[in-house]
Parts: sequence; C-alpha cells; structure tokens
Amino acid sequence: MARQTAKTPLKKRRGGPVRALRRFFARWVWRVALGFVAFVCLMVSLFAVVNPPTTLYMASEAGRLDGVAHDWVALEDIAPVMARSVVAAEDANFCLHWGFDMDAIRHVIETGQSRGASTLSQQVVKNVYLWPARSWIRKALEALITPVMELVWTKRRIVEVYLNVAEFDAGVFGVGAASTHYFGKSAANLSALEAARLAAVLPNPKDRSAARPGQFVQRRAASIVDGAETIRRDGRADCFED
Repeated sequence: MARQTAKTPLKKRRGGPVRALRRFFARWVWRVALGFVAFVCLMVSLFAVVNPPTTLYMASEAGRLDGVAHDWVALEDIAPVMARSVVAAEDANFCLHWGFDMDAIRHVIETGQSRGASTLSQQVVKNVYLWPARSWIRKALEALITPVMELVWTKRRIVEVYLNVAEFDAGVFGVGAASTHYFGKSAANLSALEAARLAAVLPNPKDRSAARPGQFVQRRAASIVDGAETIRRDGRADCFED
C-alpha cells in the first residue's frame, strides 16, 4: 500500500512568506521610529545646553543675501523688558502652558482664523529644528518635538533661543544684531519702547521697521509696552525672569 505524504495546505504555504515579509517591514518601521525618537531626544538635549550655530532659514538667507548679521547674546545680557515684550507680543500665556496654548487654539478654530495659536515654544521648534515653509509634515513634526523640548528645556532657555534666532529685518537675526542694526546699542541697554518696537516687527520683519515705525508698528508697540508691564505685574513673566 502506497504511503501518503502529508501536505501543507496551499493557503498556509502562501501565507508563510507574506507573514515573514510583514514582520520584516514591521521590524524596520519600528527601528526607524525608535531611531527618529532617539535623534529628536539627542538634538533637543544638545541644544538645551549648546547654542544652535545657525538654522535652516538662517543658512538659506545667508546664501541669498551673501551673509547675515547674527550675534548670540545670553539672556542675562538682554534687557529683561525685551524678553517680556516678545512674550507679551507672541505668547502672553507662555508661562502657563506646556508648549500648546489650548485656549488660543480653540479660539482660532471657533473664529476661523488662519494663524494666531502658535506658541513661542512652537516657533523655536520650527526655527531651530525644522523649515519655514508650511506643510502638514512640518506641523506634525512640530507637534511631536514641542512637548519634548518643553520637557527638557527650561522656559528661560526657550526665551533665550527665541530671542537669538528670530529674524528682525532682512538678514538680521537675533536681538543682539537687531539692537545694533536699529538703535546702535547693545541688547542690554534697550528701553521699553525700543524693545516693544523690536517685538512689534514680528512676525513680518521684512515689511516692518523698528527704527522707522509706521502707524501699525507704533500702535502695536504701544500695546506691547502695556502687555509687557501687565505680565510682569501678574506673574506671567516669572518663569523666565531671575
């Protein structure tokens, strides 16, 4: 009598290589994801203590303009009113959130505005780690990196980096270069009005001037002077002040 040979069902034989291929890709996706997380944590930790030498946008402008003005200034060497002014202008609740201002986001959604909810922390992430052009990929990366940065960096460090990488005129980056460019003085000697005018040119420094302010900048600067004093009095500046 002939011996019968057991055979693997056709479906099972076909499923084996497919499952192996899926496991292979799953392992690599997992490895890439872990590698990305590790890289983000490394870069966030690095710039918590090391000053970013440049940014993608700064490098792009340096190529376009054949150089940029950029002088790094430690936060303790910047007039305190300058830090209060940019926070009052860009993110008054900076000390109260963990990277995202949920109240501002809800307001933007309810009113249908196209901008206005980006926090100082998000702007630092965009400037230091990402690129300026808007895209869903950039926004997704920004949303992932921002809470990591908030966890690792101090609020003082976030303000310090922001003040040193923000663009205040075409090719003029950081409050150190901006103070000299507009007022011929160091960032430590800025007055409340000068600081407010610098903050008022953001986020459109190529269309506004702190030295020759138009009506919009003058009105905005006056509002920022009041806002800076308000957050000093009510404690919303405590997290980044000595």
